[in-house]
Amino acid sequence: MATLTHSSSFTHLFTKLSLKPKKFTSPSRIRMSLQENAPSLAVVGVTGAVGQEFLSVLSDRDFPYGSIKMLASKRSAGKQITFEDRNYTIEELTEDSFDGVDIALFSAGGSISKHFGPLAVEKGTIVVDNSSAFRMEEGVPLVIPEVNPEAMKGIKVGMGKGALIANPNCSTIICLMAATPLHRHAKVKRMVVSTYQAASGAGAAAMEELELQTREVLEGKPPTCNIFKQQYAFNLFSHNAPILSNGYNEEEMKLVKETRKIWNDMDVKVTATCIRVPVMRAHAESVNLQFEKPLLEDTAKSILKSSPGVVVIDDRASNHFPTPLEVSNKDDVAVGRIRHDVSQDGYSG
Repeated sequence: MATLTHSSSFTHLFTKLSLKPKKFTSPSRIRMSLQENAPSLAVVGVTGAVGQEFLSVLSDRDFPYGSIKMLASKRSAGKQITFEDRNYTIEELTEDSFDGVDIALFSAGGSISKHFGPLAVEKGTIVVDNSSAFRMEEGVPLVIPEVNPEAMKGIKVGMGKGALIANPNCSTIICLMAATPLHRHAKVKRMVVSTYQAASGAGAAAMEELELQTREVLEGKPPTCNIFKQQYAFNLFSHNAPILSNGYNEEEMKLVKETRKIWNDMDVKVTATCIRVPVMRAHAESVNLQFEKPLLEDTAKSILKSSPGVVVIDDRASNHFPTPLEVSNKDDVAVGRIRHDVSQDGYSG
């Protein structure tokens, strides 16, 4: 068993395409990201919460780019946006937006991705899509860079050939970042996941509504419920994704199906329960793993500590384990409460 926490669903797939920029932390550094011979970028859905996160990650990692287009809906076109001390005009997303664009980062919803993603690919653009539009499409790699980078083999900037790369669901990314290193060592037979998902996963409007509701409830007013159908502040409820005929919701089944595709294992058993909790940022998960081979607790901890993109926070003496506040605005998946499952025999859980 383990608890996992992570601050963002976006896993920087684009940093694996052709360049691996270093991440600098000095606030006074000279930015080297705008470079004449670097790839041309486009951010689709730049005004949304994830679009803003795209820009933040590009800046934090000094990702080199020769130019960048800020793309959004017609209602946002013409507005100004500042990025790395330069002003840009937001352009309306059209079928001509991707002329000369090497990499496009999409986070504007599935319907936008389905329409404009293939058009961008036809023009030679590598599309990294953050929606669910292409995740389960055969032939479209579903990639967590630290888990299955080989799925992107043959996709590279500068080849003049477009491609689609799907970004997995936030819950899947968090889970598999920690579970995969253990899976490689002892092979997971069955995985039981419970998620505790923050407002950020539903976008900027949901975060604003949680803040508004909190004030309203504390003031004795009825809460404003526009994004969710029920009170979010001081409450928790089953994830708002549609319920399917099998009783699971779409969010839960994404974790099941995406895990099988990423691991290329249709036999692994996965069950999930996804819950919304009144936390601003950073989803958390409880993950119970059953293995084919025995896996000792110390071995599991050692594997996780050496896994890229994972940090272990597991201090039993002081009861200190990962929390959403502690990991917000950080890239790594934090793992804690690592322990044997006493309901399973032979160190198999």
